This record gives sequence, structure tokens and C-alpha cells, in this order.
Amino acid sequence: MAKLFEPPRYIAVEGPIRVGKSTLANVIADRLNAQRVIEPEDNPFLTQFYKGKPGAAFQTQFAFMIRRFEQLLRLEVGPQSHKAVVADYIFEKDKIFAYINLTDQELETYNRYYNHFREQLPVPDLVIYLQASPEVLKKRLRKKNVAGESAVSDDYLEEVVKAYEHFFFHYTSSDLLVVNTNDIDFVERHADLQELLRRVSEPIRGTQYFLPLGSPGAGT
Repeated sequence: MAKLFEPPRYIAVEGPIRVGKSTLANVIADRLNAQRVIEPEDNPFLTQFYKGKPGAAFQTQFAFMIRRFEQLLRLEVGPQSHKAVVADYIFEKDKIFAYINLTDQELETYNRYYNHFREQLPVPDLVIYLQASPEVLKKRLRKKNVAGESAVSDDYLEEVVKAYEHFFFHYTSSDLLVVNTNDIDFVERHADLQELLRRVSEPIRGTQYFLPLGSPGAGT
């Protein structure tokens, strides 16, 4: 009998800052014994960008785009590969932030390179989009208190959340599981994590939504 369900081999976890991408990606990669792809964070222009230095946004964005492209280009994924890969970002993330941070003139140059890079990269089989309200993310930012993240203003965070929601509302490049994390805690509530892992192990076609049974609204 032919296999009716082929588990995704290339999974990407996405969402705004402090939504839990890395935590979930680590758990899924461990469960699948998969290659873990961690988004490059070192950027020599980032400090100047946070300080609002003119031109730093374009330099920062371009540096991130090149690092992300080089990393994803090296992935061994596809029909001929037997490896499982779990990443905590998708390349399109770069464009989300470019449209927030760059001027129209800068975007014209940026997009020429972005489109050239994008067509060379593999597309995930499954994307898990983690949502959270700006209020929840602000609380998590304060609780985590990571150096540098204090420069993220409330207005900027709200703009990022809106940009992610708009992007994934129109996303069709791969199967998509949308997870609202406002009432989910993968670290503190083991049951939430196990339930999500079970959902990921089942077929996901098109865009689907996940809500744990014990969370508010799950029975409605």
C-alpha cells in the first residue's frame, strides 16, 4: 500500500521577536533528529541601526539578507535528500523587515537582489507561524531582558506584528500551521507542547490553525 502521508522534511518556524521560535524549533529538531538551522544574528551594522544612524537600516538589512541567503543555500533538502531540517526562520522574513525599515529608494535596490537570491533557495514543506499580540510580546521582552532588545520600541514591535499578520494572511508558498501563542506556554506547560507536536506529526494541507484543547476558546 502506498504511503498516504509523507511527513515534512523541511520545517520552518516563524513569527515576531520573543514569540518562541527558537524554543519550538529546538524541540521539533530534537524530536525528528533533524539538522537545526539557527538564524544568523551577528550583524556589524545592527548597533548603528538601533541608534538611528542614517543609512544603517539599509546596511543592516543587506547584511542580514546575504547571511540568510548563504546559510539557506547550503541546505541539503529535496526529494533526493533523506535529511530532516528545522529552521527558525524563512528567507521571506528578510523582506518583511525590509519593507518596515527601508525607504522606497532603498527598496528598489534591495528588491533586485532579493528576487535574485530567493529564486535559488528551497521552499519549506511546512511553515509553523507563531502569533502573539504586541502586549504579550512586550511582557516577554521585559521578562527575558536580553541586551539590545531594550531598543525595540512599542511602536516598532506593533508594526512588526502587523507586517507578519499581513504577510501570512497571503502566504501560499507551502503548507502553513498558524499557532496563536497568547495562551500557550511551550516551556511551562508540557501538555501544550505535546499537543502541538502531535498536530505537527499529522497531515497539514494548505493553511490550518492550532489551538490547544485546554486554552480559552478551544471549545467554541
